[in-house]
Amino acid sequence: MNQEEVSVAFQELIDGHSYNPHRCLGFHPEDKVIRFYRPDASQMFIEVKGNIVETKKVHEAGFFEYSIDESLQSHDYRIFHSNGLLSYDPYSFFPTIGELDFYLFSSGTHYQAYKILGANFAEQEGIKGIRFAVWAPSAKSISVVSDFNNWDGRVNPMRSLGSSGIWELFIPDLPEGIKYKFEIRTADNSLLIKSDPYAFASELRPSNASIIANIENFNWTDKVWLEKRIKNKGVSPLLIYEVHLGSWKKNDGQFMNYKELAKELVSYCTHMGFTHVELLPIQEHPLDESWGYQVTGFFAVTSRYGTPKDFQWFVNYLHNHNIGVILDWVPGHFPADDFSLSRFDGTALYEHADPKKGWHPHWHTYIFNYGRLEVKNFLIANALFWFDLMHIDGLRVDAVASMLYLDYGRENGEWIPNHFGGKENLEAIEFLKHLNSIIHQKFPGTYMIAEESTSFPKVTMSVEEGGLGFDLKWNMGWMNDTLRYFSKEGIHRKYHHDDLTFGLIYAFSEKFISVLSHDEVVHGKKSLLAKMPGDVWQQFANVRLLYSYMICQPGKKLLFMGGEIGQWNEWACKGEMEWFLLQFPIHHSLQTMIKDINHFYQNYPALWENDSSYQSFEWIDFNDRDNSVISYLRKGKKQCLLCVHHFTPNFYSDYFIPLKNVEEIREVFNTDEERYSGSGKNNLSIERVKDGINILGIKIQLAPLATMIFEVTFTNLSN
Repeated sequence: MNQEEVSVAFQELIDGHSYNPHRCLGFHPEDKVIRFYRPDASQMFIEVKGNIVETKKVHEAGFFEYSIDESLQSHDYRIFHSNGLLSYDPYSFFPTIGELDFYLFSSGTHYQAYKILGANFAEQEGIKGIRFAVWAPSAKSISVVSDFNNWDGRVNPMRSLGSSGIWELFIPDLPEGIKYKFEIRTADNSLLIKSDPYAFASELRPSNASIIANIENFNWTDKVWLEKRIKNKGVSPLLIYEVHLGSWKKNDGQFMNYKELAKELVSYCTHMGFTHVELLPIQEHPLDESWGYQVTGFFAVTSRYGTPKDFQWFVNYLHNHNIGVILDWVPGHFPADDFSLSRFDGTALYEHADPKKGWHPHWHTYIFNYGRLEVKNFLIANALFWFDLMHIDGLRVDAVASMLYLDYGRENGEWIPNHFGGKENLEAIEFLKHLNSIIHQKFPGTYMIAEESTSFPKVTMSVEEGGLGFDLKWNMGWMNDTLRYFSKEGIHRKYHHDDLTFGLIYAFSEKFISVLSHDEVVHGKKSLLAKMPGDVWQQFANVRLLYSYMICQPGKKLLFMGGEIGQWNEWACKGEMEWFLLQFPIHHSLQTMIKDINHFYQNYPALWENDSSYQSFEWIDFNDRDNSVISYLRKGKKQCLLCVHHFTPNFYSDYFIPLKNVEEIREVFNTDEERYSGSGKNNLSIERVKDGINILGIKIQLAPLATMIFEVTFTNLSN
């Protein structure tokens, strides 16, 4: 560089809009000089071949030079950072990201973008350090600001890598645990201080700096589990315990660490018979009251409960004790916090620029621009990250309906139709198909689950068959109909009988999970127990009936924490599960019943084999609305169960069920047992009703507000 070019480069750095600081700074043997920028410093020392030497100040703004000869190599000298850290010069290295990475990222198919962008441990020219990289195509300049440079955006400007929109800087010798952010100068010269979208760790709220973390050196020991889940998917029971880690259990009112929680959850889930936990979002989020659904750190586990390695330990421990881990995942929107993704480089980068597509009126959050390939890449790489480096077993995708429809939560005139004139968000639909396809390709044996509340077709059909490609869908219709029915007094339930039977019309149109989720025990909806009518005995009997009814229905199962112990109060995210209730026999007996029927479910394949097929279910009587009773068969390959549900508090000593050709029958579960605080109306013997030699049905004791399950064999294949 001639002196005029150097002067121009100096001024660009002073003004804060240099797109290539390496052109001027660092090791330049062609000019026989090393250049440094230390704003406001009066003098600067460096180490050259082990000796401390002083550099020459050549500009009052803080530019220094050190003259060299041909014998000096780029790694023969080191610099002192503002905090005293001695390291190699960041401006003596070539770019660390290649053309293939640019191509894949801009095409939306860089499935390991988290290993390129963010703050990754790397080795360049034999030197170890941190590669900082961030996508911000409209920025005028970007700097790394951190502990090590006193948060001074002038000290470590980054290099723009052509038309990719990616800015990069390799800084050697930085240790794990360093806090950092990106200082972004926008096109209008505004300065933004942003957390890293790809950061693996973050400060505990209310602070929000990103933290350097090495997450690729954890010693996993769950190989057997990972191999087993491929074989077991779809042919094993799935019984999910939905958990909010911050309010499940605490230590003297304080959050427990991921490791502590792992041990407690394994013990509890194994005892209670749950096969998986589903965690409300554990990605970093600033607001406790959002429950984790307003994510600011998509690649970072929340520091409320520990470090990324602590969470890896959590997953590894659960896997080694045969408990799967599913995470709630929120690709539908992100909060407007100014330190996060919103208008990241001064423009609508991750969100749509038009608020009719980019702003969610209900949640006051931004909506991702699914048509922008780099944004789609961010989300797909994020999902893959949790499977790849955190070994999770599934993602439950939150608020899918809000993604599928352009008019979701909007009035006429507040949304923009697609290019066919319809309300479907075609870009989001394509994103979901791409997402599910690549996850199933790269991580077979895992689950993609949709929380989808509309009648959008083929949610769980494969992409090849024209579907969205999810494995399972929350059955919101069943949940709403069932809870509405259970809120009625027993005497009135006969007028709402269709709420029980309607769900079976569409029960096999998708692969469903029946859910009693967190959404139903907040915001004035009451706890499961408090929703139930009648006196206290009837309320507990109703909860036993509700849960056992769910267990018997087709589909997988999910229960939110607290329901199993009969909490009276709604869930409070800043509180703790009301474990003290278990000292009262009626609460303890409810928990015992749920434990027993969970293990019963696992041990009776008729309840889970092929449960998304109509062949696994057969109505016996769905029309006894006067007595509020339904009965049906659940069929496995080698087993058949008769399920009878009685939804009133009346008792009938000889209730007839039309069940022909019964060869053998015995009661194998009854929620009215005395040890469950029931009335003890068991069926120790069952009368078979005959017409001559033909068996027409059976007579049973019909326990009040109870589920009765019978194992049945027939004299021939049809009953």
